[in-house]
Amino acid sequence: MRRLTLALAVLGALLLAVFGANARGGQDARAAKEPVTISFWVPFTARELGVINSALAGFHKKYPWITVKSTGNTNPTKLTAAIRGGNAPDAVALFETDTLGAFCSSGAWLDLSSHIKSDKLNMNIFPKTIQNYTAYENKRCALPLLADAYGFYYNKAMLAKAGLKGPPKTLAQLSAYAKRLTVKNADGSIKVLGFNPLMNWYQNSPVHFGPITGATWMKDGKSNLAGDPNWAALLRWQKSLVDWFGYENLIKWQAKAGDEWTSSNAFESGKLAMNLDGEWRTAFVKADAPNISYGTAPHPVSKPSLYGSGFVIGSIMGIPKGSDHEDEAWLLLKYLSTDSKAVTGLSLGLRNVPSTLPTLRNPVLRKDPQFKVFLDIFANPKSSTQPVLKIGAQNQTLFSTFISKWQAGHVASKDLHAGLANVDKQIDAAIGQSGQVP
Repeated sequence: MRRLTLALAVLGALLLAVFGANARGGQDARAAKEPVTISFWVPFTARELGVINSALAGFHKKYPWITVKSTGNTNPTKLTAAIRGGNAPDAVALFETDTLGAFCSSGAWLDLSSHIKSDKLNMNIFPKTIQNYTAYENKRCALPLLADAYGFYYNKAMLAKAGLKGPPKTLAQLSAYAKRLTVKNADGSIKVLGFNPLMNWYQNSPVHFGPITGATWMKDGKSNLAGDPNWAALLRWQKSLVDWFGYENLIKWQAKAGDEWTSSNAFESGKLAMNLDGEWRTAFVKADAPNISYGTAPHPVSKPSLYGSGFVIGSIMGIPKGSDHEDEAWLLLKYLSTDSKAVTGLSLGLRNVPSTLPTLRNPVLRKDPQFKVFLDIFANPKSSTQPVLKIGAQNQTLFSTFISKWQAGHVASKDLHAGLANVDKQIDAAIGQSGQVP
């Protein structure tokens, strides 16, 4: 998910406390032609908000009696306050997919199942991963607004200079490449880093790295970090590379690496040879550093059968409790998520992955070989996403806290399994306190 927000741990409890009532059912007023203006809150601003408004112009052309007033820079906290105060927009989009379990289980977002059934919307138009992260238990409270796929960026010039042909495909190769591509200053500090193995930096997070070993989060409704050996394999590989570079050396390099969302980004500015990132980085590189010779590929993996897959996620759209124009809002959500022309235009403009299977095959979107890689990752049947939980991202927050201690050397290698088991207990306790039944 772009600009992943992990500081959402308390949102689930807040929503449950505030929005315990069930959502209202909407009347079937889809045939109504009375002029109406609906409000639509989105997380986009500036140029990207202009792309959204272009799509809204297409919606107005199809439904001329509906005018959509868009507002940018929405976040879960702002939306929660608006719903609680009775000032909810008619429709909303968010980057933070983590919040869906809390919004849906509390009734803060309406269940769209009746609209889907009434309009005979075939949900199989969306890949299975999208169907998973737009639903919570038996409720489907969201539709997708494009999607994100995570892959591997590499500097072709740096690889060529080091005598390396093509990107690494295995974790062993990634480690070897990272060491070979690293350049040090005269004082021994890192000047150019081959690959940064530290978690909780840029897009480096356990949820994004999990798929490269096939690691899963839950089993039978319980956290399964200790039970799935793929997590331990990932962390042991990661820690071995951290130790080779030296934890303090990496921290010092990070301090001068540059801001992720500016032209000083470490990869764009030539301080980093290889990196995990989302498809949107192709647009940033084009705008910030068009002269970089770079390539994209699936992320290196622990076993050959996983190559080509990766972590996938996306923005979500829903109808908040209290919407004054539920039926018109539904038409907007359905249009933005399923209309081929709208989805293609949004994908081209925002440089995100389209959310429908037919659009994924659109040759217009597949012309750019660097972007095409992410379309293929998204469509790969072994690509995976995160579980939708009532506790939102709290499981990720707890795990990331443990990993911060692990990579800093504050957890002994022999204690890794016990440490993971303790995180499992913390996650299960949080789920139990929220009344979650995954």
